[in-house]
Amino acid sequence: MSTFNTSMFQSIKDALASSDSKGSATFNEIMQTKVGNTFTVRLLPFAKDPSKTFFHYYNHGWNSFATGQYVQTLSPQTFGERDPIAEERFKVLRTGSEEEKEKMSAVRRLEKWLVNVYVIDDPVNPDNNGKVKILRYGKQLQKIITEAIEGEDAEEFGPRIFDLGSDGVNFKIKVEQQGDFPTYVSSRFTSAGKVDLSEDQQKDIYEGAFDLTEVFTLKSYDELKDMLNEHYYCRTEDSTPETSAPVPADTTPAEPEPVAVSSNDNIEEDIDDLLKDL
Repeated sequence: MSTFNTSMFQSIKDALASSDSKGSATFNEIMQTKVGNTFTVRLLPFAKDPSKTFFHYYNHGWNSFATGQYVQTLSPQTFGERDPIAEERFKVLRTGSEEEKEKMSAVRRLEKWLVNVYVIDDPVNPDNNGKVKILRYGKQLQKIITEAIEGEDAEEFGPRIFDLGSDGVNFKIKVEQQGDFPTYVSSRFTSAGKVDLSEDQQKDIYEGAFDLTEVFTLKSYDELKDMLNEHYYCRTEDSTPETSAPVPADTTPAEPEPVAVSSNDNIEEDIDDLLKDL
């Protein structure tokens, strides 16, 4: 018997198409996915509020033109709010010079998801085994998960992908190399391998899931403008702009772009979302 139930699964399905949320989980709880690793997890619902099982977000990231360091930030468009970086990017790519467009292409906007997982086997990071961690992933894994919840694989898997009991299924995630980038297309749900957990242990694990809406801190509109001025235009209070016109204080919000964000320190995983939605 399992402590996971069908009403929790229905709440997850209802929330899958609409992601609203804001974020005390820490970056330290996010798993690092390395090329060559094949690790096994069970997905976990957020039992306190199953509608928050997945956190779907957008992120901006680029190598600072001022410091050379990689900078990144959560996009307010995650919550349907105005985003000065997206607005400026949309303006430059639509009306800027070829030089300005080329520079702006360095600002990547990526789409990512977070979900809690119970780690069964992580050969590269064995300290993760038996712990609740956060899996950060892109479109490839999201497609596999969505198919298992409400697609062609739903009849076989469905709510079983969140079940820690004997009826549950594992998610075997394989990180391979494709050219210069990682790919996750060989990942799959599998019934092979059971998790030997008592009901009390299952309950503790479910209750240990992180509130994913608290992982990232959302900067204000003005803070994002300052970030753009400092790390893109190399503009400070005592300096003049390196290129282009100032960031407009009030412009029409950019239309959301289909590609989204990464908000983490694992840049190699972000790049895979740029590869034709593999």
